[in-house]
Amino acid sequence: MRKFRLYLLITVIISISLVCIPYKQAIVFQPNNRNADIAYIPTNKETKFQIKYTHSIHLSDVVESYKITTGKKIQQYELMYEDFSIGMPSNAEKGETFEQINGSYYIKNMKRIFPFFHLRIGQVRANHTIIFQNEEYPLSLSITPGTSVKVEIRKLNFLDLWKGVNILESI
Repeated sequence: MRKFRLYLLITVIISISLVCIPYKQAIVFQPNNRNADIAYIPTNKETKFQIKYTHSIHLSDVVESYKITTGKKIQQYELMYEDFSIGMPSNAEKGETFEQINGSYYIKNMKRIFPFFHLRIGQVRANHTIIFQNEEYPLSLSITPGTSVKVEIRKLNFLDLWKGVNILESI
């Protein structure tokens, strides 16, 4: 009977440990209200994603392109927009390139690295959409419009995955 209890105790400890140990890398959208559930995209081996939105003033598309660095940070490497106007850059920074292609403006070769960034999911026009593996996922299907989120790369445990919303499964 003692051996059975010992085995049971060891099994319970191992099970709890496996549930709580982070193992799955994801792009995580953590609402600033910590009581709200996270939304996430499991990345597996994919390292690039984009965020597309409609600019609130010119009402044209803006696409920000990112990649996950080896240090689990987020690097913005490209920006595409359609109008020079309020809130949009008029040229590239040092080391970056500026191009006009088919009526759109591109800033390429960006090396802007962030441990995280904040994003407010648009309520009216922005229609924030994440593009992952060439598929578009409107964030408003997984995150309440108007919510401010912290976007970061982190490993999630089984409980995080179970409680959170997998954006890839929200359509």
